[in-house]
Amino acid sequence: MLRMAYPKTYELQAKFFRGFADPSRLAILEVLRGGALTVSEIVRATGLTQSNVSNHLACLRDCGLVVTRRQGKFIYYELSDPRVEQLLRLADELLAGIAKGVYECTRYTAEERGHG
Repeated sequence: MLRMAYPKTYELQAKFFRGFADPSRLAILEVLRGGALTVSEIVRATGLTQSNVSNHLACLRDCGLVVTRRQGKFIYYELSDPRVEQLLRLADELLAGIAKGVYECTRYTAEERGHG
């Protein structure tokens, strides 16, 4: 039996990856890969509603994945760290090689995501 030496580390990593586990949050992170945007620009780029974008941005900001900066009367959202973009790029590269398996996986369902 594998003894988990650092259960808190695994729990923290799992919590970290939950930030990426929602299609709306991923869409927002994806458009922010191109640079800082306002909420209105994110809404136009993603097709999500303004309230949905605002709620997900609050989550992403609270979790440290995005930051804000004020420029005049506008608030811009951007990725908090270049490594967030690197992680998304690596996920794209990895997924290119294993997409069929992920697509066909029956163990990760919408129902299971709701129980995390």
